[in-house]
Amino acid sequence: MNRDKIENILSKLNDGKLTVQEALEHLRMLPYEDLHFAKLDHHRELRKGIPEAIYSPGKTDAQIVEIAARALKRKDEAVFTRMTRKTADKLSKRFGSKVRYYPDARIATVGVAKRRLVGKVLVVTAGTSDIPVAEEAAVTCELLGCNVERLYDVGVAGMHRLTSNLKQFDSADAIIVLAGMEGALPSVVAGLTDRPVIAVPTSVGYGASFGGIAALLGMLSSCSSGIGVVNIDNGFGAGALAAVIVKNKGRRAP
Repeated sequence: MNRDKIENILSKLNDGKLTVQEALEHLRMLPYEDLHFAKLDHHRELRKGIPEAIYSPGKTDAQIVEIAARALKRKDEAVFTRMTRKTADKLSKRFGSKVRYYPDARIATVGVAKRRLVGKVLVVTAGTSDIPVAEEAAVTCELLGCNVERLYDVGVAGMHRLTSNLKQFDSADAIIVLAGMEGALPSVVAGLTDRPVIAVPTSVGYGASFGGIAALLGMLSSCSSGIGVVNIDNGFGAGALAAVIVKNKGRRAP
């Protein structure tokens, strides 16, 4: 995006040659910023309702700092997933209070403003070992403007832990369920509620769980209806999907 393009769109809007909706359509798909090593999508939130999200592993600290600097220069927001404390500390040293780090979720944000919270997402884990991925999902939902409730360590090895908390299902607009091992918990939850269930297979488990593949296949093969399945350990993807479901609840197409 540059000044000339913006002025042209706004001039046409002012002259009545474009409607407000048409002007928004022009703006929402304008080009990205090319940093050579990355192409920053500054219009992602306008287009999708989700800020630019950057997967941190595989990027150097210098690249991450540059991405953050460009986002702040454009007064945009950026969410960095799977970030280490060491890299987050470097961001904080450079950009101060504009950076927030959520260690349990391994998420860092740059320039992300707090949103008005709506709806409710319930995040459920089969075991305590699933919590790191669960926190990634929960924090993502909160950053995107959803209330979040957590229900941890209620797997099928002790069903009474789950059934004694069924009231929490009723107040949720969407439920994220995380499980490793054989991945049975999402099927059980989906059989007990009419809420949409987002299943997240985790890489937790012994040898035959194959790093989450057994849980993934079990969730994909579930006989309970109303389940959507994301990739292994994909807490961010689950959180983003839940937020989209909740924030679009009750909306009508124009």
